[in-house]
Amino acid sequence: MDLAIDILIGVMAAATPLVFAAIGEIVVEKAGVLNLGVEGMMIVGAIAAFAASIATGSPTIGVLAALMAGVLMALLFGILTLTLLSNQVATGLALTMFGLGLSSLVGQSYTGMAAAPFPRLDIAGLSTLPVIGRLLFARDALFYLSLALVAATAYGLTRTRAGLVLRAIGENHDAAHAIGYRVVAYRYLAVLFGGACAGLGGAYLSLVQTPFWVEKMTAGRGWIALALVVFAAWRPERALAGAYLFGGISVLQLHTQAVGFRVDAQILAMIPYLVTILVLVLMSADRTRLKFSAPACLGKPFFAAA
Repeated sequence: MDLAIDILIGVMAAATPLVFAAIGEIVVEKAGVLNLGVEGMMIVGAIAAFAASIATGSPTIGVLAALMAGVLMALLFGILTLTLLSNQVATGLALTMFGLGLSSLVGQSYTGMAAAPFPRLDIAGLSTLPVIGRLLFARDALFYLSLALVAATAYGLTRTRAGLVLRAIGENHDAAHAIGYRVVAYRYLAVLFGGACAGLGGAYLSLVQTPFWVEKMTAGRGWIALALVVFAAWRPERALAGAYLFGGISVLQLHTQAVGFRVDAQILAMIPYLVTILVLVLMSADRTRLKFSAPACLGKPFFAAA
């Protein structure tokens, strides 16, 4: 029983950064913007959180630093793509390479160092419950924030005026502009929100899941988050389920050798990424569903009429 609980806790820890990154990217893509720089924003958020936590001794300040780092990276992407109208795909890829390089440079002096333990929220009367207490009521604040973020995003996109306007811009930015909506402003806000979420995902990696600095510690999670957006058909609640599915795959491959399953570690490490590719292939095969799920203006530049 204890082993099963430990595995489930590991699944939650592995899934939470994916939830943050995927939810942020869903909002970005719902606005019609394709940002492939999620990996870069996550790794910069991770090093910002770790460095700030080491410097101040406060995990809270580390989280805030990660959030701001993600926003600044997203702002750079927004200026290049929304103001200067550079290609979104190329800019996103460049943002990832820039983030990986910057984190390696800044993180050189932090290699092998450990961050302050991230506080757990023990809910009186609930955290001591058998099984469910450890799983749901003795977690960190970022875990609860990720769940709240899914609910708030799902509600905001479907039940609020701002969410409906954002979706309208993603479907037809010219029509939205014609009736007076500020397309670029809404897209900037969506991009900055996505950057903040990616930064929080990076903070979870370096402060909670693996509280010490390792170069390139995101290990492709930003790309998995991008795949999750398609897997979830741009719906936050499905992204949550998908994140826990991929988190479970990541954790289970770590436990297979412990139970006597003799497979090379390199092959087991490939499993989450092979599943990601398989999911994308299966989703792409259903062209009709994909066509009617993706925002119609996704990745298309907007030229405001003079």
